[in-house]
Amino acid sequence: MTKSTWANWAGEQRCAPAVVAAPRDVEELAAIVTDSAAAGRTVRVAGSGHSFTDAVLTDGTLVDLSGLDKVLDVDADTGQVRVEAGISLHAASPLLHGHGLAFPNLGDIDTQSLAGATATATHGTGARLRNISAALHSVEVLRADGTRVELNEQTDPDGWRAARVSVGALGIVTAATVQLEPSFVLECVERPVPLTEVLADIDEFADGSDHFEFFAFPHSDTAMTKAIDRTESPEQPRGKVREWINDILIANHVYDGMCRLGRRIPAAIPMIHRAATLAGSNNRQIDRSYRVFSTPRLVKFTEMEYAIPRVHAAEAIREILALGRRFGTPMPIEVRWVAPDDAFLSPASGRETCYIAVHQYQGMVWEPYFRACEAVFDAIDGRPHWGKHHFQTAATLRSRYPDWDRFTAVRRRFDPTGVFANDYVHRVLGALD
Repeated sequence: MTKSTWANWAGEQRCAPAVVAAPRDVEELAAIVTDSAAAGRTVRVAGSGHSFTDAVLTDGTLVDLSGLDKVLDVDADTGQVRVEAGISLHAASPLLHGHGLAFPNLGDIDTQSLAGATATATHGTGARLRNISAALHSVEVLRADGTRVELNEQTDPDGWRAARVSVGALGIVTAATVQLEPSFVLECVERPVPLTEVLADIDEFADGSDHFEFFAFPHSDTAMTKAIDRTESPEQPRGKVREWINDILIANHVYDGMCRLGRRIPAAIPMIHRAATLAGSNNRQIDRSYRVFSTPRLVKFTEMEYAIPRVHAAEAIREILALGRRFGTPMPIEVRWVAPDDAFLSPASGRETCYIAVHQYQGMVWEPYFRACEAVFDAIDGRPHWGKHHFQTAATLRSRYPDWDRFTAVRRRFDPTGVFANDYVHRVLGALD
């Protein structure tokens, strides 16, 4: 255990915990938690640092779970896999592919830990597919007294629905049984489509592929669409040179240079938007699912993302793009779809959902832009992504989640003294009296 400074991926969230602990097993973790509680220190867990909020920050004990990263058991017949919670999605996917299994859906970034991704309801896209936390069949939670409890739909239905998306407020998820499916191959087609066409037929686009999403730049009339579907074709891995040119050189280094130009010369942003739309279109890929879902993200930015009722998608996109033109960002918005689920704090809980993400390049002012976007989302009952910037509080969020009080009851039962709380938890979930 040592004292050091922790920072997230974007570099904007930092803290200096009294203790940073990297346990090698759950017994060592239990001792760390009970010692911290006895000393009056709060405990938070750091995943891979891909949350943009202050969800991790603490001056108490910060736990690094990266040492708990093993695949514990694989049942190929049922597709259920037991893994330790610190394993990253990036590491898990090829390991599980070796057993003929795959996650049904993943986001476009896969560096998150399993526990971090599920705790914040991280998602991919697919109008008929739910967020990653919905793949959890059961979870093991370590409580403040050092005891562990296994939660599933049979043992503790409310606890299970709370623990799948918990923002780390119940305890530390140490292991999980995940429901996977047989490995599959995806075909991804990226092509430019007039934005007016996409917005006019937005439901048809969303429902027309297994996984559909698009990027749109405020100063471009073209949407960069990505349609991904399962295929019986064999995987066709791209050559290393082509992969580097598309995913690293163009999508990251060249685009980063364009963003730097926009930061230095705001008047160039409209030109940057139009050039980026042209550079990022017309690609095709057929490969293993996890290779298609995720792509490298080297350009540093900050982000807000909201889950809105799907019916409001087109009107909200138009309003957000107008704000992008007004506030000046070299970056696009990203639009995705997620099916309903029943986790108490899932932003997609109980409703067909469209996610809209807005970004600002590193070093550029983001708060006025994000606040203006949030006002649009507020007006249509939007729910923020728990790991991305928002300005909500428990008072503003409670009415947006029908099962809010049931989550609070579980939280009170699991962590009545607030050992696993921090300023973010208190702000967005409320204090436990």
